[in-house]
Amino acid sequence: PAFSLFIFTIARDPLRIIILIAGAFFWLVSLLLSSLIWFIAVKASDPQDERLQKGLLIFGVMFSVLLQEAFRFLYYKLLRKAIEGLVALSEDGCSPISIQQMAYVAGVGFGLMSGAFSMINLLADALGPGTVGIHGDSQLYFLTSAFMTMVLIFLHTFWGILFFHGCEHRRWWEIAAVVIMHLTVSGLSFRNPLYVGSLVPSYLLMAAAAAWAYLLSGGSAQNLRRFLLCKC
Repeated sequence: PAFSLFIFTIARDPLRIIILIAGAFFWLVSLLLSSLIWFIAVKASDPQDERLQKGLLIFGVMFSVLLQEAFRFLYYKLLRKAIEGLVALSEDGCSPISIQQMAYVAGVGFGLMSGAFSMINLLADALGPGTVGIHGDSQLYFLTSAFMTMVLIFLHTFWGILFFHGCEHRRWWEIAAVVIMHLTVSGLSFRNPLYVGSLVPSYLLMAAAAAWAYLLSGGSAQNLRRFLLCKC
């Protein structure tokens, strides 16, 4: 899905490509810092204490989510400054890209890098050793991981729109909603291998976030109906 979004909505505009790459870089830095904190915590603890290690894993995931959203806020501030610079340099006093478009492209950048790392981890597990489901466990690990990666890519895109809108209009409850949704989706992964318990709520949250982002972007039921009916 990230590749499709890139080809159809971003690839033709050099400025959007720059914003996309920068957004992916911000997500990567947040992952690097959270991984470093988690690695230090694991090395400084007792590796034989399974309960402690599980607690550190939960802490690492929650800390990573909060750090990602903090970097999303820093990226918004950076793009806001960039818009001011573009307006100052333009002849007509208008920015060549709106904050709504920046929010969308930045969200795709976050989702693109998130999906890439999820795929890398999945491929690393596929190398073995062992066979999925050999001891009677679910054989849907790779399939559900693919669907979970897809939902996270779309969610990051929608979260980018919601988060930037909240920052732009000082609606802090919208920012809080994004953080809560992100924490919820990440926390649902701990229900695996009960995949229905994690996939179904995640997709429901994605549908709600998509509808919310669509409305905040100026969409309406009439526009959606005309699009589905292929009317101009």
